[in-house]
Formats: sequence, structure tokens, C-alpha cells
Amino acid sequence: MTTLYTREHEWIRIEGETGTVGITAYAAEKLGDVVFVDLPDAGRKVKKDAEMAVVESVKAASDVYAPVSGEVTESNAALQDAPETVNSDPEGAGWFCRIRMSDPSETSGLMNETAYAEFCKGL
Repeated sequence: MTTLYTREHEWIRIEGETGTVGITAYAAEKLGDVVFVDLPDAGRKVKKDAEMAVVESVKAASDVYAPVSGEVTESNAALQDAPETVNSDPEGAGWFCRIRMSDPSETSGLMNETAYAEFCKGL
């Protein structure tokens, strides 16, 4: 299991050909209290770097981008009733969706945890 990060503060935890996607703790902290999450439906095709979800906080609404291309196999239905989970456990129970990757090589441009931590220090 490998976790990789985007410059837009999404993470993807890869297991085989499926990636679980969410936003990072850094992004959740910057957003503030999350009050609503609009998630993609299972079966939806997503493209790398294209908008796939929306997260709304008391401060703002932000797009969430797909870190890879593929098909959504599952969304985290628990977030509909408890969107605050994105704040309390952004890189665990606050995951957004699972994507069956159509091109696993797309992960080559993503950052590992160390590189992402360094990237955030510069922000």
C-alpha cells in the first residue's frame, strides 16, 4: 500500500489497481469546518487533474481533483451524514472515493509523503 500526494492537496492510497482518494490534513485545516461534501457516483469516469468532487466549509467551497484517471467504484456515503469527518480524520475515515485506475503510470508525477511535507513547508 502506497500513499501519494498532489500539489492540490489530494492524497491517493494505492492498493493493487484501486486508489482511495481524499484531501490532506493540510487542506482540511485550511478549509476550516467542513459542512458538506458532494461526491462522485460509482460508475463515473474521472480524468486525472479534472474536478471530481466538491467540499464545502464554513469559509468556502473547493473543488477536489482526481489524482488519476479511472472509474469511481465507491464513494464514502458516511460523509453525507458526517462531513466533519473530513476535518477529524482527513487521511483515514474522511476518504472521498475509490477509483479503479485506468493508467497506473499516471501516479509517477505524484509526491511521496516526504516530498509532500517539503512542498507544504514552502506554502
